[in-house]
Amino acid sequence: MYELILGGARSGKSRLAEQLAADSGLAVTYIATSQALDGEMRARITHHRGRRPATWGLIEEPLELARVLRDNAAPDRCLLVDCLTLWLTNLLMLEDDARLAAQREALLETLTRLPGRIILVGNETGLGIVPLGELSRRYVDEAGWLHQALAERCQRVVFTVAGLPMVLKGDPL
Repeated sequence: MYELILGGARSGKSRLAEQLAADSGLAVTYIATSQALDGEMRARITHHRGRRPATWGLIEEPLELARVLRDNAAPDRCLLVDCLTLWLTNLLMLEDDARLAAQREALLETLTRLPGRIILVGNETGLGIVPLGELSRRYVDEAGWLHQALAERCQRVVFTVAGLPMVLKGDPL
């Protein structure tokens, strides 16, 4: 099963994804895309680590998401990716459009061929005002296009607001 969980900052999307992974009855591997580039991000990473079960595997990969998914997906495993928009940011910061396109396409091509359960978490960024800066606008555009493409491929899509999940596609929670 392939699931996409979207929501704003502090909407409860990661907590929901972690609960679904824990309830799956499968071995869980958490795929973290963030990089501890500053103290605030280090604190966020520490917070996320602290609430995950010690039995879960952890892979930290900021760029090669499709490869990591291919290498680790298995019928008896749940892979939880948190988060897509940090992964996208990492690629955008490389300022290499070809690499961004290749990694995005690899993810889209790989996803529906993977065994097991895949839970993808992403920030919904397109609900506010249009950002002023070129990079910020590109980020919002790229995230929107990525989420649309993934939503087409996923069997369940959930939007979280104030900790409440709203199923947009697929089976109820």
